[in-house]
Amino acid sequence: MFTQIELERFHQDGYIIVRALANASEVAEMKAIAERALAENTAPVEYEADLHYPGAPPSRDAPGGRTARRLLQAYARDGVFKSWATKPAVAEKLRQLLGPDLVLSQGHHNCIMTKQPHYSSDTLWHQDIRYWAFERPELVSAWLALGPESPENGGLYVLPGTHIMSFAPSRMDEAQFLRTDLAENQALIATQVPVLLTAGDVLFFHCRTVHAAGRNQTGQTKFSVVFTYHAADNHPLPGTRSEATPEITLS
Repeated sequence: MFTQIELERFHQDGYIIVRALANASEVAEMKAIAERALAENTAPVEYEADLHYPGAPPSRDAPGGRTARRLLQAYARDGVFKSWATKPAVAEKLRQLLGPDLVLSQGHHNCIMTKQPHYSSDTLWHQDIRYWAFERPELVSAWLALGPESPENGGLYVLPGTHIMSFAPSRMDEAQFLRTDLAENQALIATQVPVLLTAGDVLFFHCRTVHAAGRNQTGQTKFSVVFTYHAADNHPLPGTRSEATPEITLS
């Protein structure tokens, strides 16, 4: 369970890291399955070229165009991911953050995030909730590192406290990324904190916490398993992508 101090830190910063929440056996099994799925290009897959982020190949037919960014639908891919996503040690921490009745979204994240040595891209500053549609902007993602994560291999950066900030539309570009040409945004970006993880560590972060990531400058592929959760009484809005996929109620 989170301590009171840890809960206060999450509510203040919008994120918290739990070390070694997954054991070595769980990490090894998930990583082996992820590596095999990547090598075999097992669908469904989102490619770097699909998103057109800085550094990505311009199309799937260009050099590097079949570089995977996410192996989608992790929950349904293998029982090991299902077990992890519903693991009591994970669920109990999420209940402290979201409430006793917990739901896993299969429509958002629910993936094995990869960042490869070649053709990986930059993910610009954004809030996940800008792409999701729920009654309340209160969701939490659990990001499990299957190996070391740092700026060198494209690890995350976060802006502490941004989950309780309001941003005028003018501070975002057309793709809903934080504009880096504005002085007020530049001052905020200067507060960035790199998320340093080792295998088995989990980053819990609020859907309004602004975050970004760079490219993988190393020779090894980085793997992360990411699931997103919300309270059962926080419903996805009808007719949106957030409602399109069945959700999983955790017992």
